[in-house]
Amino acid sequence: MSKGAQPAAGDEIKIRALAKDDLAAVVAIDAALGRLAPRRAYFERRLGAALASPELHVQFAAERSGALVGFALARRLVGEFGAVQPAVRLEVIGVDRGEQGAGIATRLLARLQHSAADGGAAEMRTQASWRDGKMLHFLDHAGFSLATDHVIDCAVRAGHFDEVDQEESAAPDSENSWKTPETDYSAAADNDFEALGRDRIEARSLAAGDFDEVARIDRKITGVDRSAYLRQVFAEALGNSGVRASLVARKDSMTVGFVMARTDFGDFGRTEPVAVLDTIGVDPDFGHAGVGRALLSQLFLNLQALRVERLETVVARGDFALLRFLYAAGFAPAERLAFVRSAV
Repeated sequence: MSKGAQPAAGDEIKIRALAKDDLAAVVAIDAALGRLAPRRAYFERRLGAALASPELHVQFAAERSGALVGFALARRLVGEFGAVQPAVRLEVIGVDRGEQGAGIATRLLARLQHSAADGGAAEMRTQASWRDGKMLHFLDHAGFSLATDHVIDCAVRAGHFDEVDQEESAAPDSENSWKTPETDYSAAADNDFEALGRDRIEARSLAAGDFDEVARIDRKITGVDRSAYLRQVFAEALGNSGVRASLVARKDSMTVGFVMARTDFGDFGRTEPVAVLDTIGVDPDFGHAGVGRALLSQLFLNLQALRVERLETVVARGDFALLRFLYAAGFAPAERLAFVRSAV
């Protein structure tokens, strides 16, 4: 159907749950929208994750006469970036070029909003590049506003660590410290950041047996029990190591910190490899022992092996302790903006 054409009788748009059999059509629509290359692996992984953990994902398809003409993928936020209230994050939305202008994206967004409200989420969140004029126009038309959160990122390379001052980059120990898409580790061994990560604190991949200690630290930091969120994170991390890159830190045979990160390439229309840092937590008793630096050092080493080029996170504008820590580690404002709209 050409843009602006009127549908025939009985040819209405139907919104339904995205299914496994929709993969080929989703990839084709996405590729036709000007992506650098088809992102089949990304969509296959996201559809698989939604089937495995439906409580974490919200995915809809728009269909006309049995043919898929649009789609939207979103994720429920139940603890990422320091959130304590549930929200839904819109990650990908696409409409067949021949169907654009018929209100399909608006219909998909309305269904996402309804699903978000039914799930207890008060907000819908998303991101967009400040250079993407079409997306910015769509988000404005759809009722999104600029959020107060900061989107920050850094290149995955050891150069960021060379000038880190040990005292200035001590892991934040405020009550908000848990808030929160090639490395050259041949540098001299006297690099404080690197030496701490490799020699003085063990930072290793998350394992099933770490749950109780991670939950203990998280409760100690936040003052609330986020076991449900952490169980979902653990299930995803252990079930698909190609998506998550989560770590725990140990010192003197004790678990003293953790970082939850994922390498889910493709969110928000990105085609470059970008990892997302969801949560970082350090036991307050070890808040100035370099645990945060050790975790980031090992995370960057792991991301290098995955050929990830950048690490991104979202930080509340008032979380100065975490911003100070991350800026000292090489983070800076990203070329992306955070947006929010009510889901109720």
